[in-house]
Amino acid sequence: MSAKSARPYTILSIGAAIATIGLKTGAYLLTDSVGLLSDAMESGVNLLAACVAFWALSVAAKPADEEHPFGHSKAEYFSSGLESAFILLAAGSIAIAAWGRLFDPQPLEKIELGLILALVATVLNGVVAWILLKAGRRLRSITLRADAHHLFTDVWTSVGVIVGIILVKFTGWLILDPIIALLVAANIIWTGVNLFRETVSGLMDQAIPKADLAAITTMFAPYEEREIRFHSLKTRISGTQRFISFHVLVPGQWTVAQGHDICENLEQTITHALPGSHVSTHLEPLEDPRSWNHDPDVT
Repeated sequence: MSAKSARPYTILSIGAAIATIGLKTGAYLLTDSVGLLSDAMESGVNLLAACVAFWALSVAAKPADEEHPFGHSKAEYFSSGLESAFILLAAGSIAIAAWGRLFDPQPLEKIELGLILALVATVLNGVVAWILLKAGRRLRSITLRADAHHLFTDVWTSVGVIVGIILVKFTGWLILDPIIALLVAANIIWTGVNLFRETVSGLMDQAIPKADLAAITTMFAPYEEREIRFHSLKTRISGTQRFISFHVLVPGQWTVAQGHDICENLEQTITHALPGSHVSTHLEPLEDPRSWNHDPDVT
């Protein structure tokens, strides 16, 4: 799947962010709740993040060229890295807004109408986040997954804020409003840190998942029954693409054409089983000791 297929989903995210900013800002203006203010601020960050995601996927969709012979798929990691930074920025903004109210609680107004607006915004974000997460997994797009996780943090923010406002209404404890906002900020920080770790792993050329690696080694089994051996298996992930390389050792009396056919079959089999894979093979004679004179297998 290409980044081009994922790009339309970012437009959906941008539209949802604009709508929720309006709803949450209206809810804040009605109630004067610092929790709803922080919620509206996070939706503003969502809009900025969605715009960055659209840019990143536009870059990632560009075909390979002379300067980027392996394509531009790593642009997605810049998006997810910025997204994690935006999430942490939102958490900090929420904490700052809540801290002042913690020592100077304020009464809330028009709570019922404000809660209705906040609830509509929460449902909208939840639906869009679910759509983005499914699309991100299907298209193997870290950008869409990052955007989805960001929206889910927004959903939990809204849920926490709504619960806090309801508690304030029924208990009269005004301090609950900023306390809930601070707890939500802590949860958002946790999400941002985890997303940042995933981004760093991708930029460090992390190996493909163990399940995919096991699938490749399973494909080797039928060939090993024919006295064909494999080693120096190396893999890495770059955005939506997988890069896989390994050495194929065949009997020395085989013709070049026989060995080439084996390599072609393997490359096509792996590419078919793991779409988006770029497979490179290196053919060597089985009996030559130099064929085994390589670093230990790395995956």
